[in-house]
Amino acid sequence: MLNDHHLAERRNAILRILRGGVVRRQAELAQLLKKDGFEVTQSSVSRDLRELGVLKASGRYLPPPDEIAHALGNFARLAAFVRAVKPAGPSVTVLRTTTGAAQSVAVAIDNADWPEVVGTISGDDTIFIATPDAAAQSRLLERLHSLFRV
Repeated sequence: MLNDHHLAERRNAILRILRGGVVRRQAELAQLLKKDGFEVTQSSVSRDLRELGVLKASGRYLPPPDEIAHALGNFARLAAFVRAVKPAGPSVTVLRTTTGAAQSVAVAIDNADWPEVVGTISGDDTIFIATPDAAAQSRLLERLHSLFRV
Protein backbone atom coordinates (compact mmCIF):
# COMPACT_ATOMS: atom_id res chain seq x y z
CA MET A 1 0.00 0.00 0.00
CA LEU A 2 1.28 3.45 -0.93
CA ASN A 3 1.64 5.82 2.01
CA ASP A 4 1.76 9.61 1.89
CA HIS A 5 5.57 9.64 2.08
CA HIS A 6 5.95 7.33 -0.94
CA LEU A 7 3.33 9.29 -2.86
CA ALA A 8 5.19 12.55 -2.20
CA GLU A 9 8.50 10.93 -3.26
CA ARG A 10 6.94 9.66 -6.50
CA ARG A 11 5.39 13.04 -7.31
CA ASN A 12 8.67 14.81 -6.59
CA ALA A 13 10.35 12.34 -8.95
CA ILE A 14 7.79 13.15 -11.65
CA LEU A 15 8.50 16.88 -11.33
CA ARG A 16 12.26 16.24 -11.39
CA ILE A 17 11.94 14.10 -14.54
CA LEU A 18 9.77 16.68 -16.29
CA ARG A 19 12.14 19.50 -15.41
CA GLY A 20 15.10 17.48 -16.63
CA GLY A 21 13.94 16.53 -20.10
CA VAL A 22 11.20 16.08 -22.66
CA VAL A 23 8.49 13.52 -21.87
CA ARG A 24 5.84 13.07 -24.54
CA ARG A 25 3.79 10.09 -23.28
CA GLN A 26 2.61 8.76 -19.95
CA ALA A 27 4.07 5.35 -20.79
CA GLU A 28 7.47 6.99 -21.22
CA LEU A 29 7.14 8.69 -17.83
CA ALA A 30 6.06 5.40 -16.23
CA GLN A 31 9.20 3.69 -17.59
CA LEU A 32 11.42 6.47 -16.22
CA LEU A 33 9.75 6.17 -12.83
CA LYS A 34 10.21 2.40 -12.85
CA LYS A 35 13.93 2.93 -13.55
CA ASP A 36 13.97 5.12 -10.42
CA GLY A 37 12.45 2.25 -8.42
CA PHE A 38 8.81 3.33 -8.30
CA GLU A 39 6.01 0.85 -8.93
CA VAL A 40 3.53 2.70 -11.15
CA THR A 41 0.71 2.07 -13.58
CA GLN A 42 -0.57 4.29 -16.35
CA SER A 43 -3.57 5.21 -14.19
CA SER A 44 -1.39 6.20 -11.21
CA VAL A 45 0.82 8.31 -13.48
CA SER A 46 -2.26 9.95 -15.01
CA ARG A 47 -3.68 10.73 -11.56
CA ASP A 48 -0.35 12.15 -10.37
CA LEU A 49 -0.04 14.38 -13.44
CA ARG A 50 -3.56 15.70 -12.92
CA GLU A 51 -3.12 16.34 -9.20
CA LEU A 52 0.27 18.01 -9.71
CA GLY A 53 -1.21 20.38 -12.27
CA VAL A 54 1.11 19.23 -15.06
CA LEU A 55 0.31 20.73 -18.46
CA LYS A 56 0.56 19.05 -21.84
CA ALA A 57 1.46 21.48 -24.59
CA SER A 58 3.20 21.11 -27.94
CA GLY A 59 3.07 17.35 -27.53
CA ARG A 60 5.00 17.20 -24.25
CA TYR A 61 4.34 17.29 -20.53
CA LEU A 62 5.42 20.50 -18.83
CA PRO A 63 6.00 20.87 -15.12
CA PRO A 64 3.67 23.42 -13.62
CA PRO A 65 4.96 26.78 -12.42
CA ASP A 66 5.92 26.44 -8.75
CA GLU A 67 2.75 28.04 -7.44
CA ILE A 68 0.57 25.74 -9.52
CA ALA A 69 2.48 22.73 -8.31
CA HIS A 70 1.10 23.53 -4.88
CA ALA A 71 -2.33 24.30 -6.39
CA LEU A 72 -3.00 27.05 -3.91
CA GLY A 73 -4.78 29.51 -6.09
CA ASN A 74 -2.25 31.42 -8.16
CA PHE A 75 -4.60 31.89 -11.04
CA ALA A 76 -2.56 34.64 -12.69
CA ARG A 77 -0.20 32.07 -14.20
CA LEU A 78 -3.10 29.95 -15.39
CA ALA A 79 -4.84 32.87 -17.11
CA ALA A 80 -2.72 32.43 -20.24
CA PHE A 81 -4.32 29.01 -20.77
CA VAL A 82 -7.97 30.08 -20.36
CA ARG A 83 -9.77 30.96 -23.60
CA ALA A 84 -13.46 31.38 -22.72
CA VAL A 85 -16.05 31.09 -19.96
CA LYS A 86 -19.78 30.62 -20.61
CA PRO A 87 -22.83 29.43 -18.74
CA ALA A 88 -24.58 26.25 -19.93
CA GLY A 89 -27.92 26.35 -18.18
CA PRO A 90 -28.47 27.56 -14.60
CA SER A 91 -25.94 25.29 -12.83
CA VAL A 92 -23.13 24.44 -15.25
CA THR A 93 -20.37 26.73 -16.43
CA VAL A 94 -18.10 25.74 -19.31
CA LEU A 95 -14.51 26.95 -19.21
CA ARG A 96 -12.42 26.46 -22.38
CA THR A 97 -8.62 26.27 -22.22
CA THR A 98 -5.74 25.69 -24.58
CA THR A 99 -5.21 22.04 -25.47
CA GLY A 100 -3.86 20.07 -22.53
CA ALA A 101 -4.45 22.72 -19.87
CA ALA A 102 -7.95 21.88 -18.63
CA GLN A 103 -6.89 19.43 -15.92
CA SER A 104 -4.41 21.87 -14.39
CA VAL A 105 -6.96 24.67 -14.29
CA ALA A 106 -9.61 22.32 -12.86
CA VAL A 107 -7.25 21.15 -10.10
CA ALA A 108 -6.56 24.76 -9.13
CA ILE A 109 -10.30 25.52 -9.05
CA ASP A 110 -11.00 22.40 -6.98
CA ASN A 111 -8.21 23.19 -4.54
CA ALA A 112 -9.36 26.79 -4.17
CA ASP A 113 -12.45 25.38 -2.42
CA TRP A 114 -14.74 28.18 -3.59
CA PRO A 115 -18.15 28.01 -1.89
CA GLU A 116 -20.04 28.39 -5.17
CA VAL A 117 -18.38 25.34 -6.80
CA VAL A 118 -19.85 21.88 -6.24
CA GLY A 119 -17.25 20.18 -8.46
CA THR A 120 -15.47 20.08 -11.80
CA ILE A 121 -15.07 17.63 -14.66
CA SER A 122 -12.18 18.27 -17.04
CA GLY A 123 -11.19 16.96 -20.41
CA ASP A 124 -8.30 18.06 -22.57
CA ASP A 125 -9.43 21.61 -23.28
CA THR A 126 -12.81 21.92 -21.55
CA ILE A 127 -13.96 22.08 -17.93
CA PHE A 128 -17.54 21.70 -16.72
CA ILE A 129 -17.99 23.46 -13.38
CA ALA A 130 -21.13 22.58 -11.40
CA THR A 131 -22.79 25.08 -9.07
CA PRO A 132 -25.76 24.43 -6.77
CA ASP A 133 -27.97 27.09 -8.34
CA ALA A 134 -28.14 30.09 -10.68
CA ALA A 135 -27.11 32.57 -7.98
CA ALA A 136 -23.93 30.60 -7.25
CA GLN A 137 -23.26 30.36 -10.98
CA SER A 138 -23.54 34.12 -11.28
CA ARG A 139 -20.97 34.60 -8.50
CA LEU A 140 -18.70 32.03 -10.15
CA LEU A 141 -18.92 33.74 -13.54
CA GLU A 142 -17.95 37.07 -11.95
CA ARG A 143 -14.99 35.41 -10.21
CA LEU A 144 -13.80 33.62 -13.35
CA HIS A 145 -14.11 36.70 -15.56
CA SER A 146 -12.17 38.71 -12.99
CA LEU A 147 -9.41 36.12 -12.56
CA PHE A 148 -8.94 35.15 -16.18
CA ARG A 149 -9.93 38.39 -17.96
CA VAL A 150 -12.10 36.56 -20.49
